[in-house]
Amino acid sequence: MNVMHVTYDMRIGGTEMVIKSIVEGISTNKVSQSIFCIEEPLGPWGQSMQTDGLPIFTANRRPGFDMALIKAIRQEIRLKDIDIVHCHQYTPWVYGTIAALFTSAKVIFTEHGRFYPDYKSPKRRWINPMLNALTKQVTSISTATAQALEDFEYLSKNKIQVLYNGISDVIPTTKRDLHTDLSLSSDTTILGCIARFDPIKNHLMMLEGLHFAMQDGLKAHLVIVGDGEMRQPIEDKIDELHLQSHVTLTGYQSEPFNYLNAMDIFLLTSFSEGTSMTLLEAMRASKPCIVTNVGGNPEVIKDGETGIVIPNDDADALAKAISSLVKDKTKYDAMSAAAQKRFGALFSADIMCAQYLSLYTTITGNE
Repeated sequence: MNVMHVTYDMRIGGTEMVIKSIVEGISTNKVSQSIFCIEEPLGPWGQSMQTDGLPIFTANRRPGFDMALIKAIRQEIRLKDIDIVHCHQYTPWVYGTIAALFTSAKVIFTEHGRFYPDYKSPKRRWINPMLNALTKQVTSISTATAQALEDFEYLSKNKIQVLYNGISDVIPTTKRDLHTDLSLSSDTTILGCIARFDPIKNHLMMLEGLHFAMQDGLKAHLVIVGDGEMRQPIEDKIDELHLQSHVTLTGYQSEPFNYLNAMDIFLLTSFSEGTSMTLLEAMRASKPCIVTNVGGNPEVIKDGETGIVIPNDDADALAKAISSLVKDKTKYDAMSAAAQKRFGALFSADIMCAQYLSLYTTITGNE
């Protein structure tokens, strides 16, 4: 069975991690895989996989509707005798589906996340049902994402299958000694977040929540791993709330696990999420998580059992959730153990890859 993944590129990100996991997690004895990137540059993960021998083709999508790109994808489908064109995200789905026309290849479309705020497009109202008719299966990474496909993309819900993201169940062992590095007392709780500095991640509310919690007597330090366009507003908010000695911005880190493993509580305050890979990594590392009630977050975190789900953009609720975990060690320990147990039951890469392999074999009839 020959599967070709069609995506934007293979830089470092959630969608790319899923593709990488599928390629590495499904036995080559059963499935031969390749990747077609519709944009350049390829990205570090793609370069590494290409060096390891994976067939990867890159194109430089031109502005407007690129007919040459359709021709290039179709050429690869025929050249490699592709059975399944697995399209990741909307634009690759458009090009991959049209390219698969007049070939024997079946199309799968996986939606990895949504815009915030989400919106409807009159053009997609008539285009998407036609694309859907040419698509064998649609998958989404959460029930919330599946609902958005029905509400905003006009896709039939009975054709959408929810397949949760999964990551390796091997826990990295490296760990920073943040108490020593940051000159913190041993009884200081380390709160943490790993996310790009983007408005959608709502770091500003996170800082406000920390401010409220510290006014209540909390002894904590917040470590935020990442970088991006919101760095200056984040720094300004830290100054405004006088949190300079209580917040550390690490910048981009190539090995964020070193920081994650040293965190006591993981925070994710996004306005919108699909199925966050860093959230899964935190659960794997037995970290109780406090997340906003958006997207796939409440599907991943079982409120009151593996973490706490709070209303969107509610700094006061965040402060109370943090304080409740810090002050109740029995509750903290129970959530820590439950988080890792839930990860192993639902969100490992082995489970995700088995589900995609089952889908591939069902679609092609290669049972």
